[in-house]
Amino acid sequence: MLYIFDWDGTISNSAAKIVACMLSATREVGLPDRSDDEIKNIIGLGLPEAIRMLYPQIEDKDLDGVRHHYSGYFMDADVKPSPFFTGAMETMQALADAGHKITVATGKSRRGLDRVLAKLELDTFFHGSRCADETASKPNPKMLLELLDEFSCDPQQAVMIGDTEYDMAMAQAIDMPRIAVSFGAHHIDRLRPYKPVLCVDEFPNILNWQQPGD
Repeated sequence: MLYIFDWDGTISNSAAKIVACMLSATREVGLPDRSDDEIKNIIGLGLPEAIRMLYPQIEDKDLDGVRHHYSGYFMDADVKPSPFFTGAMETMQALADAGHKITVATGKSRRGLDRVLAKLELDTFFHGSRCADETASKPNPKMLLELLDEFSCDPQQAVMIGDTEYDMAMAQAIDMPRIAVSFGAHHIDRLRPYKPVLCVDEFPNILNWQQPGD
């Protein structure tokens, strides 16, 4: 089975850091503040798509400025990576030990994901990954299709685990099973309409999923 995990808000408890860095970046450009909830709503999207959702009328030069400042603020703040949610590493290790493939599909940039994996000494743990800046931002399912192709799987041989509507929507678009976590950026009530096969309040509960054929 191919397990595909979102990163921010699913594995990594990074919402507060993302909110703080986005506020700092937009203030550098002189844009009006957005609320914490508005910023949490865009977690999971690629950075350009996230900024445009927050500021639909933003000019290109300001968007480029926010991207630049956000990357700088986040790199400084991420010298110490955000902690994982309780049980995340142990759960993923148990899945890997059982012979499953463990991968990541994230709105982070490739540079950002590689940086945090290196800091955490996890650069050889995951079997594969896709980032928004090398494919298409969620909820476009392109990153999932590319992972399926890489591991020669069909959608029913994989599962997407995420905390946002964007995760659920991209998996639903290709009829891939999906597990919703309640401890991330979007309230679980926003995820239920996407008919996840399981909703979990704690990371280790992912192990309760009965895979097809079990």
